[in-house]
Amino acid sequence: GGGMGGGGGFGFGATKKDTNKYTGTQRLSEWPAKLKPVPSSIMKPDYATKKAGNPSGHSHLKAPWDIHVNSAEEIAGIRKSARFAREVLDIAGQAVAAGVSTEDLDILVHEETIKRGGYPSPLNYHNFPKSVCTSINEVVCHGIPDKKAILKEGDMINIDVTVFHNGYHGDCSEMFCVGEVDEKGKKLIQATYDSWQAAIAICKPGVKYSEIGGVIEAIAKERGFTSTRNFCGHGVGTVFHTNPTILHYKNSVNNGVMAPGHVFTIEPMINEGEHNNIMWSDNWTATTKDGGRTAQFEHTLLITEDGVEPLTAKTESSPKHWWEEAK
Repeated sequence: GGGMGGGGGFGFGATKKDTNKYTGTQRLSEWPAKLKPVPSSIMKPDYATKKAGNPSGHSHLKAPWDIHVNSAEEIAGIRKSARFAREVLDIAGQAVAAGVSTEDLDILVHEETIKRGGYPSPLNYHNFPKSVCTSINEVVCHGIPDKKAILKEGDMINIDVTVFHNGYHGDCSEMFCVGEVDEKGKKLIQATYDSWQAAIAICKPGVKYSEIGGVIEAIAKERGFTSTRNFCGHGVGTVFHTNPTILHYKNSVNNGVMAPGHVFTIEPMINEGEHNNIMWSDNWTATTKDGGRTAQFEHTLLITEDGVEPLTAKTESSPKHWWEEAK
């Protein structure tokens, strides 16, 4: 893109030395001069129009174990946003192919979210500049879409979609393979999926949130992989990120106890090599320190009277992958 009248720090950014330590295949995205527009008729989260993009959050939750219990009305609202997030994620995933850029995916997610009367939650959240997170190969999470980031045969990508609709966020992510991924990559995706599903399976009222991490890490380790420690699952609903905090490794931190009406994400990031990651100068993109690949899945989950319900569950029309049993 051309620098418009020196505005938006474009010229400065172009000449500034790139000091990032790259460990794999991905490179820094170009920061857009302006954000993609959202129609004024669509309800926006509080941070959408703030200069720093900072959300107000749940100030009434004082301790990590204080968790918002959603009302029937709130659950209905989150359920709708979560279903829209699933639909948009499915559409984005079906567009994954060699030669497609992550900017193409961002345009698609932006348009499909708006089509459903939603706002793409990542947009301007703490100034994130795009409408979806696209994390390829060694990118752990929060990859920023870019027209220069072109998917290649053998790549793996996590697409993380959150939709804000009518006051509620629904959040999910999934791995997609570009053509044929090598055997170790497939094993990594399978281990991530299996550890995520096993963690979901223990959820019901009375279970400590701290129990989730041990289930995930045990499966990852058994398969020869590691679990990322510094990015967490979170409460979600009227607020994008709130209590509880979900650690994806073995821990005994008091982050509360599951109860009906709790809504949160489980989103393990499992790595081929070491669990350590580094942050790029964009203050968003995290990549593995050793350049090994990393995989992630995420659902928005509701604790029910006797168990758990994934609100972002796949539908009959969702694309099925080789790692999912034919139901």
